[in-house]
Amino acid sequence: MTPLDDFPVWAAILVAVFLLTGAFLTLIGTIGLVRFKTFYERVHAPTLGTTCGAGGVLIASIIFFSVLESRPVLHEILITVFLVVTTPVTLMLLSRAVLHRDRTDDSRQLPDGGDVE
Repeated sequence: MTPLDDFPVWAAILVAVFLLTGAFLTLIGTIGLVRFKTFYERVHAPTLGTTCGAGGVLIASIIFFSVLESRPVLHEILITVFLVVTTPVTLMLLSRAVLHRDRTDDSRQLPDGGDVE
């Protein structure tokens, strides 16, 4: 008999919902990366998909291991903090690097709109 034999149905359904939601959001981000043409269009979809999709998977993991071990398991919160902090910073640094490159190369891919400094 394994510990999963006593796993409650309500917890299994909740874990499955969060896993599927996280996987779906990550899939949307991946499709956005492939579908959009320029870097400026492509940069947002994977960032949102990564953050929100990983969030769903991490919530599912918290629920699964908390129910399995009959105590709160919150190690995944540290992973969530790192994702929430590093993903926007990475997006900003990549965007600024490409914007600088495109300005110096007189690229036609520069986005319309305000000046970003």
